[in-house]
Amino acid sequence: MGIIDDIKLRYNQGGMLLRLIYINIGVFLLLHVASIIAWLFGVEEAKVLLWVETPSRLGELVYRPWTVITYCFSHYELLHILFNLLWLYWLGRIFLEFFTAKHLSGLYILGGIGGAVLYVLAYNCLPALIVQRGYLIGASASVIAIVVAVATYVPNYKIGLLFLGDVSLKWIAVAMVIMSLLGIGASNTGGDIAHLGGALVGFWFAYSFKRGRDITRWINASLDGLMSLFRRKRSAGVGQPTGGTAYHDNRRNQSEPTEADLDRVLDKIRRSGYSSLTDDERDILFRASQKR
Repeated sequence: MGIIDDIKLRYNQGGMLLRLIYINIGVFLLLHVASIIAWLFGVEEAKVLLWVETPSRLGELVYRPWTVITYCFSHYELLHILFNLLWLYWLGRIFLEFFTAKHLSGLYILGGIGGAVLYVLAYNCLPALIVQRGYLIGASASVIAIVVAVATYVPNYKIGLLFLGDVSLKWIAVAMVIMSLLGIGASNTGGDIAHLGGALVGFWFAYSFKRGRDITRWINASLDGLMSLFRRKRSAGVGQPTGGTAYHDNRRNQSEPTEADLDRVLDKIRRSGYSSLTDDERDILFRASQKR
């Protein structure tokens, strides 16, 4: 339990970037454990992956629509997850210098969706791919969305690369897109098509953001709604009255938040996003919204 508690603590205290990395590692380990158990009972590992991979055929996708999101948190090969998470960590840190944690999580998911959409469209519209059957897995489309977004927003931002020295982000993004284009028709055609979908979403995000529009807003609003629903259900199941005792919301017995408290919470949201708030800070925000 000590190790589990330590992991929980690091996850809760870590920022959104580390949380995304932890989720990917956790899913990677769960998939391997599930595959081992399946093998012991004579089930092929491919049948385990079917629950998280995005299928190319619409007939399969309609029965597993959640896979357009789960695939971008899933890996099965060690080198695949290693390279994706290294890119996510390096470029994610730069991304957070200009955007919030909520932008990072929203773009990660939206980039994955964009990659899955282009992948499915290609396999159902292009004559060379219609006859084929594929499954998409890995965070590459999400990672490339983040790379292209920050490269579009600050194209001349330089990072040091081994043997190459300082290189502008725009050239890194261009190189990744070109490699994906050249990879179409090779062994990872579906993956390279998904990379291009993620790149398009990343460019769209940065282009729109410069003009005052946040295309990840609806995703973050949906996530906040789900989290609020989950918290309400969890709180409803804890401390329920017995013997006819009436239940009272503890928030009603707390003092009203001051303007200074509210300003502090709002400033933290602007700097780090809503997900960085503690439970007490979220409670302050809730009580302030009720008062207003």
